[in-house]
Amino acid sequence: MSTNSRIRTFGSREVGPGRPVYVCGEIGINHNGELENAFKLIDAAAEAGCDAVKFQKRTPEICTPRDQWDIERDTPWGRMTYIDYRHRVEFGEDEYRAIDDYCKSKNIDWFASPWDTEAVAFLEKFDVPAHKVASASLTDDELLRSLRSTGRAVILSTGMSTPKQIRHAVEVLGSDNILMCHATSTYPAKAEELNLRVINTLQQEYPNVPIGYSGHETGLQTTLAAVALGATFVERHITLDRAMWGSDQAASVEPQGLTRLVRDIRTIEASLGDGVKKVYESELAPMKKLRRVTGVVAEAEIADAAGEPVGV
Repeated sequence: MSTNSRIRTFGSREVGPGRPVYVCGEIGINHNGELENAFKLIDAAAEAGCDAVKFQKRTPEICTPRDQWDIERDTPWGRMTYIDYRHRVEFGEDEYRAIDDYCKSKNIDWFASPWDTEAVAFLEKFDVPAHKVASASLTDDELLRSLRSTGRAVILSTGMSTPKQIRHAVEVLGSDNILMCHATSTYPAKAEELNLRVINTLQQEYPNVPIGYSGHETGLQTTLAAVALGATFVERHITLDRAMWGSDQAASVEPQGLTRLVRDIRTIEASLGDGVKKVYESELAPMKKLRRVTGVVAEAEIADAAGEPVGV
């Protein structure tokens, strides 16, 4: 493990400045409670070159307010109470065992956002590389303490949160083993409300914490801009079809778009370089041909760039 204080270890991968951007496909509950859908989404993420997929794990009786349990709603599986619906779209241990095996066969990580302490205990049955704090859970100190106690890396999403709330969450979690994500918790989020420069604000405010981006917008350009601004971790919701039933589908990326997103992230991170101005070997021939300077000065700068002695 690197001694760099801004590097985090997620399983076999290092995440942080100077490392490849860690790209996570957020499946969430876009599987609609169907294991086959989850497998297809894992396939799409693996084929696109993602590093991980992420789910959401809730204990329905804890996360669903009691006064909403018996409210009926229409679903693709007929009319049912809200608590029955929450159970219908929630995977249990058998499904997660199957997901764990499937991800291993595809050489892709998986982890989840636990929404309650029982969900943390559930996920600890698996050797996940990290846990994620959903933006809605940032003020849940009990959950944060439970996550800190696991000793695993924790990804903290900062949507719908004030600077004061973020600072408090970091104090509860500790800064040594967290990665922070800028986010705007609107689905889908408007471009004018993404405020991507907050990535740089967080980098300055938390110099020892790697900063990432969790996007809920439509389109890919703004997520790529986040990478150009220095995001070390990128998460986007993914779906098989944005027309599918579910509240997160419309703000999700379909498989073809996910492939383009990962491809373009890799191109951007390769193009950013190290910030040190230099003359590349590929420029030497154009320099000789096009630079309109004569005499020893031109010969000297060409030789210097090529690492050759200057003959005078």
